[in-house]
Amino acid sequence: MSILASQKGPVAPPARAAGPTVVAVAVLMALGCLAFAGANVFFEATDRFAEGRYAEYAAGLSVMNWTVTSLKVLGAAVALLSVAARPVRFVTPWVMSVLLWGAFATLALDAVGSTVEAGAILLGASGDPADLGPRSVAYLLGSVVSAAGFGVLAMSYLRRYAVSKVTVILGVLGGPVLLGILFLGLPGLLVLLGVMPPG
Repeated sequence: MSILASQKGPVAPPARAAGPTVVAVAVLMALGCLAFAGANVFFEATDRFAEGRYAEYAAGLSVMNWTVTSLKVLGAAVALLSVAARPVRFVTPWVMSVLLWGAFATLALDAVGSTVEAGAILLGASGDPADLGPRSVAYLLGSVVSAAGFGVLAMSYLRRYAVSKVTVILGVLGGPVLLGILFLGLPGLLVLLGVMPPG
């Protein structure tokens, strides 16, 4: 009864402090998320979407860009909160575990997709090998490292807190699904609102 109440109620279960290695991983993941968010802010500051072939979609792309930026900042916050000395009152351990596993699953899916795409290009099945420039390789490595990092944080959190392993299922299934709904549904909503032209 006490464990169930601690999972769903405002009182957090006791937990062991995160080790220095896990804390270091959390800091690195947070810095990585903020660095990627900074790149998105740079896009906005330089009006990256205002010119070129997608200029007519600039307003909609800007909304999408800020959405991605917000998700990256959220990722940084989740990484740091996962190693906080005590749970934050408004984010229960149960919710935090779901967020960590959701982040891991989403990043892992991206890493697998990027790896498969790079492999297909290298094997000549699609694309042009010239497409695999330094930026593409850096993105691939970044996605793999990010997935591994959040996997470490999620596993550590699950071991340190008395939360149900149901959080693993909810996070792994829910994270990618919610992100997919967001990025499939938001463009359609922007078209309906007249922010972005159809097609």
